[in-house]
Amino acid sequence: MSIRTIACCTDFSENAHRAVAQAVDMAARFNAKLYLLHVLPPMINPVLLDSGWIPPEMPRDAIILKIEEQMQGRYGAQMPLEVDYELVVRDGHVSSEILEFVRTQSIDLVITGAYGLSGMGLVLFGSVAKRVAQKAACSVMVVREAAG
Repeated sequence: MSIRTIACCTDFSENAHRAVAQAVDMAARFNAKLYLLHVLPPMINPVLLDSGWIPPEMPRDAIILKIEEQMQGRYGAQMPLEVDYELVVRDGHVSSEILEFVRTQSIDLVITGAYGLSGMGLVLFGSVAKRVAQKAACSVMVVREAAG
């Protein structure tokens, strides 16, 4: 299997951080282009970012800008120089947007955390990792927390 492009999905959870670390390592090993992808879901409730709650009344463009800044600060600023990467923020149904991105960018490997949201989030949205693994046309790596 040739790996030229990797998409790593992040929702800023601890599992997503582990997935990003794995994706960076694999991108460096295979000299692959790495896309770090976050999808802003349809706004039902306020969104919690490290910078605090963003109320649903905030314009979507402003929310996307905040997410782009957070991605740059958290991931872009610490990316090894040898890794060719791009930060991508999409807006819409999470698994559908991920699958569309994978298709249009001809991604060879998707890397995602085993779970991100918990509690009511999983009830409302289901498992994004499960949907992506079932429907992606490429290989999908699901990163889990080490057993301990």
